Amino acid sequence: MLGQILLLVATLALLHAAFSTYEHLSHLKALGRPEGSLPNDIVLEAVASLVLAIAGATIRSPSLREVTWRSEMKRRAQEEDQDPRLSFAAFVQRAGIASKAS
Repeated sequence: MLGQILLLVATLALLHAAFSTYEHLSHLKALGRPEGSLPNDIVLEAVASLVLAIAGATIRSPSLREVTWRSEMKRRAQEEDQDPRLSFAAFVQRAGIASKAS
Protein backbone atom coordinates (compact mmCIF):
# COMPACT_ATOMS: atom_id res chain seq x y z
CA MET A 1 0.00 0.00 0.00
CA LEU A 2 2.80 2.40 0.90
CA GLY A 3 4.61 1.62 -2.35
CA GLN A 4 1.53 2.45 -4.41
CA ILE A 5 1.07 5.73 -2.55
CA LEU A 6 4.71 6.68 -3.13
CA LEU A 7 4.38 5.86 -6.83
CA LEU A 8 1.23 7.96 -7.09
CA VAL A 9 2.86 10.92 -5.31
CA ALA A 10 5.94 10.57 -7.52
CA THR A 11 3.82 10.55 -10.66
CA LEU A 12 1.90 13.63 -9.57
CA ALA A 13 5.12 15.44 -8.62
CA LEU A 14 6.69 14.61 -11.96
CA LEU A 15 3.61 15.84 -13.83
CA HIS A 16 3.66 19.04 -11.78
CA ALA A 17 7.36 19.54 -12.53
CA ALA A 18 6.67 19.05 -16.25
CA PHE A 19 3.81 21.57 -16.16
CA SER A 20 5.95 24.05 -14.22
CA THR A 21 8.72 23.65 -16.78
CA TYR A 22 6.25 24.35 -19.59
CA GLU A 23 4.95 27.45 -17.81
CA HIS A 24 8.45 28.72 -17.09
CA LEU A 25 9.62 28.27 -20.67
CA SER A 26 6.48 29.89 -22.10
CA HIS A 27 6.99 32.81 -19.70
CA LEU A 28 10.58 33.22 -20.92
CA LYS A 29 9.41 33.02 -24.52
CA ALA A 30 6.80 35.74 -23.89
CA LEU A 31 9.52 37.99 -22.46
CA GLY A 32 11.66 37.41 -25.55
CA ARG A 33 14.36 35.49 -23.67
CA PRO A 34 14.11 31.90 -24.87
CA GLU A 35 17.45 31.03 -23.29
CA GLY A 36 17.56 30.38 -19.61
CA SER A 37 17.98 27.62 -17.14
CA LEU A 38 15.22 26.05 -15.12
CA PRO A 39 14.70 27.26 -11.58
CA ASN A 40 16.21 25.10 -8.89
CA ASP A 41 12.83 24.27 -7.34
CA ILE A 42 11.63 22.61 -10.55
CA VAL A 43 14.82 20.57 -10.85
CA LEU A 44 14.59 19.62 -7.17
CA GLU A 45 10.97 18.57 -7.60
CA ALA A 46 11.86 16.35 -10.57
CA VAL A 47 14.74 14.73 -8.68
CA ALA A 48 12.55 14.22 -5.61
CA SER A 49 9.88 12.55 -7.74
CA LEU A 50 12.55 10.24 -9.17
CA VAL A 51 13.68 9.28 -5.66
CA LEU A 52 10.07 8.71 -4.56
CA ALA A 53 9.40 6.57 -7.63
CA ILE A 54 12.46 4.43 -6.97
CA ALA A 55 11.49 4.01 -3.32
CA GLY A 56 7.89 3.19 -4.22
CA ALA A 57 8.90 0.64 -6.84
CA THR A 58 11.34 -0.94 -4.42
CA ILE A 59 8.77 -1.21 -1.64
CA ARG A 60 6.05 -2.47 -4.00
CA SER A 61 8.15 -5.19 -5.66
CA PRO A 62 7.86 -8.70 -4.25
CA SER A 63 10.69 -10.12 -2.22
CA LEU A 64 13.43 -11.91 -4.09
CA ARG A 65 13.49 -15.68 -4.16
CA GLU A 66 16.62 -17.56 -3.26
CA VAL A 67 17.96 -19.45 -6.25
CA THR A 68 19.56 -22.73 -5.34
CA TRP A 69 21.79 -24.87 -7.49
CA ARG A 70 19.32 -27.78 -7.35
CA SER A 71 16.33 -25.73 -8.53
CA GLU A 72 18.36 -24.10 -11.30
CA MET A 73 19.60 -27.46 -12.60
CA LYS A 74 16.05 -28.86 -12.47
CA ARG A 75 14.79 -25.95 -14.59
CA ARG A 76 17.66 -26.25 -17.06
CA ALA A 77 17.11 -29.99 -17.42
CA GLN A 78 13.48 -29.35 -18.36
CA GLU A 79 14.50 -26.77 -20.94
CA GLU A 80 17.07 -29.11 -22.52
CA ASP A 81 14.40 -31.77 -23.15
CA GLN A 82 12.93 -29.59 -25.85
CA ASP A 83 14.76 -29.17 -29.15
CA PRO A 84 15.96 -25.55 -29.25
CA ARG A 85 16.27 -25.65 -33.04
CA LEU A 86 12.54 -26.09 -33.64
CA SER A 87 11.62 -22.45 -33.24
CA PHE A 88 14.53 -21.37 -35.43
CA ALA A 89 13.61 -23.89 -38.11
CA ALA A 90 10.04 -22.58 -38.17
CA PHE A 91 11.35 -19.02 -38.48
CA VAL A 92 13.64 -19.98 -41.37
CA GLN A 93 10.82 -21.70 -43.19
CA ARG A 94 8.41 -18.80 -42.70
CA ALA A 95 10.95 -16.18 -43.72
CA GLY A 96 11.93 -18.10 -46.85
CA ILE A 97 15.61 -18.11 -45.92
CA ALA A 98 16.08 -21.84 -46.47
CA SER A 99 16.27 -23.09 -50.01
CA LYS A 100 13.01 -24.52 -51.28
CA ALA A 101 14.62 -27.41 -53.17
CA SER A 102 12.45 -30.09 -51.56
